[in-house]
Amino acid sequence: MRVTITGSSGLIGSALVRSLRGDGHEVIRLIRREPTRADEARWSPADGCVDAASLDGADAVVHLAGAGIGDRPWTKAYKRKIRDSRLDGTRTIAEAIAAAGRRPPVLVCGSAIGYYGDTGGQEADEKSPAGRGFLAALVRDWEAAATPAAEAGVRVVHPRSGIVLAREGGMLGATLPLFRLGLGGKLGDGGQWTSWISIRDHVAALRFLIDHEIAGPVNLTAPNPVTNDAYTRALGGVLRRPTRLTVPKVALRAALRGFADEGPLISQRVLPRRLREAGFRFVHEDVDAALRDLL
Repeated sequence: MRVTITGSSGLIGSALVRSLRGDGHEVIRLIRREPTRADEARWSPADGCVDAASLDGADAVVHLAGAGIGDRPWTKAYKRKIRDSRLDGTRTIAEAIAAAGRRPPVLVCGSAIGYYGDTGGQEADEKSPAGRGFLAALVRDWEAAATPAAEAGVRVVHPRSGIVLAREGGMLGATLPLFRLGLGGKLGDGGQWTSWISIRDHVAALRFLIDHEIAGPVNLTAPNPVTNDAYTRALGGVLRRPTRLTVPKVALRAALRGFADEGPLISQRVLPRRLREAGFRFVHEDVDAALRDLL
């Protein structure tokens, strides 16, 4: 199988590349700089340009590129960068696929559970309505930007990712040094629900979506979301470190600006209904087991 991937240097993209190549598949990585290796091809989302040969005849395209959601405080400029990087990139890929001589049969186009907004303690699945806020509006437009590929007859899947747990990065990787020092603690009151998924299950789910006839939004979250307090205690237990500290809401809002209320303080209890109905089997359904395996 020949798979073309954007965002291949990111946490999820690099893990997906390793997984595919480990099973003998060919991977073409779309990059913004000039290619220096045989497995690289150039694209420029800002200019709407893609190396046509990288898409023509591919068995699948996985689009994961975009500015990091929680990498920096949400200034107006950075929110614009987050939005533009996703809409421009998705539109560019979708239009290039639609124009390809031999169109890839499937586009797996990254998305996020930010679509649902703050669900409180209410469970949400793919049938749940869109929420409110910057991320909810972004995800609606982000997914709509892939319309040219769908209209050309390509199966388009939108994996709505939850919090990906990995040692190498993301929420777990960023906070792991503090927790190892015994300086970890819950965020705010810790009552907000966290919809997580291990990096192993996330990569397996992406490959499942490539191989199975599923289209539209699919939640990539573990079946058992937990509160931030429960997650904090589970991580402390695995590391055998105390977690009695609390990061006040006011401190998070001062440091992260708008992202605090749509990131670490938001409550999202999201379930992977469509994945489970399609027969996907999670390796990590329980956060304690996932953290033990990862660490």
